[in-house]
Parts: sequence; structure tokens; C-alpha cells
Amino acid sequence: MSVTQLKQNMDHWQERVEMAAAFRWTERLNMHEAVANHFSLAVNDDGSQFLMNPNQMHFARIKASDLLFLDANDPDTMDKPGAPDPTAWGLHGSIHRLCPQARCVMHVHSIHATVLASLADSNLPPIDQNTATFYNRYVIDEEFGGLAFGDEGARCASMLTDPKVKTMIMGNHGVLIIGDNPADTFNRLYYFERAAETYIRALQTGQKLRVLSDEIAEKTAQELDDYPGQAEAHMREIMAVLDAEGSDYAS
Repeated sequence: MSVTQLKQNMDHWQERVEMAAAFRWTERLNMHEAVANHFSLAVNDDGSQFLMNPNQMHFARIKASDLLFLDANDPDTMDKPGAPDPTAWGLHGSIHRLCPQARCVMHVHSIHATVLASLADSNLPPIDQNTATFYNRYVIDEEFGGLAFGDEGARCASMLTDPKVKTMIMGNHGVLIIGDNPADTFNRLYYFERAAETYIRALQTGQKLRVLSDEIAEKTAQELDDYPGQAEAHMREIMAVLDAEGSDYAS
């Protein structure tokens, strides 16, 4: 089937393409983990219907047409052919069912975010522009209870009620980012991993950290919140690179 035919026969095509680009770029940056980790995107008004990557498919191979279309309120989802990964269903299904503001959800076990999540104190102090991006804008889950099946997913969803909080540092686990769309969410995911890396590397020096004041950290975070068009430009450029390479992500 041609790309034109796919567009004609598959709903939410542009959203699928942007999600596929995010999967491909996450793998390129080595922020994925084998065939684990999952991204999802709500496609109806209340957020209960969503796209998500297929069970056990490597991020490097995911195409727009591969994404599953799921309903968080369908109790028979896991009994159907082509069912999603059960932990992905538990986590993402719960969030899309209970947090309509979480339009896009990206969860990874990227190296530096997971190192941060493994520390007894998983706070991210504002020591540069990237770390300041997340000042007062994250929550730390300190109640890791094993794989994210239904109960664990619902518990995580309950921690995302503050509209200012779009990052969950999942203690002993990884990071979960929410956003308005794939571009917004992936951009935040990218910068969180960079921020975590800066902090971890700074700790490795053994030197005293130069921590920004609360006032400057909040000012910087707000300025970045309001910075125009960066997430959209980031996604546009990722897609342009993939297109120039002849990638099949948008098929």
C-alpha cells in the first residue's frame, strides 16, 4: 500500500508520523531499552482513545502505520489479537483513562534519567539552563512497586494532577514525561535526559555545585515554558533528517 493510500485509510496520520519520528530519534540517541519502553498519544477529546507502539517492536523499526489504536475504557483490550504490552497497558492506559490533560505520554529507562531515579535523593537541582527547565515542574515517585500493571499505573496517574507538573522521576525505574503533543513531549524528554546527564557528571567531579537561586531558577523555567516554537522546530528538523536519509518511518 502506498503512503497516499495509508493516509486515506488510516486516521490520525500526521500524529502517527510524528510519533514514529520520536521513536526513531529516541533509538538514535540510545534513550530506548531493547524492545521495552512505550510512547502513547491521545486522539479524542477526553484522552481515552490513544495510539501506542506495538508490543515488542524495536523503536528503530516503528512506522506510522504500526501504531496501535487503543481505548483505555475497553476492558477486553488485553484479550484481543495484537494486544499491547501488559505493563504499557497498565501504565499508559491508566494515565489516559484518569489524566485527560496528559495528551502524550513518553516513558523510558534512559541511562542518566535512570541513574537520577536510583539515587536516594532524586531531586534535580537547577545548576544550568537545562536543569532549571524542570524547576518546580516534576514529581518524584518514591513508591516503586514492581512492573506497572493496573494498580501501579493508577497510582502513577494520581501523581499527575498538577497541570504544572509534566515530568515524573520514577524512583528505581526511569522517567515519564507528559505533554500536549509528540513534539512538546519529546522535546521535554530530550532536555530532561540532557539535564540529568549534566547533574550526574557534575556530581562525578566531587566539586561543590553552583546552584541557581530559587528566583533565577523559576524565572528561567518560565522563560523556557514561554519560548516560542522550539519543540515544533525540533520535531520538524528530526523529520527533515529522517526524510533526507530515506527513512521509512512515515509509512
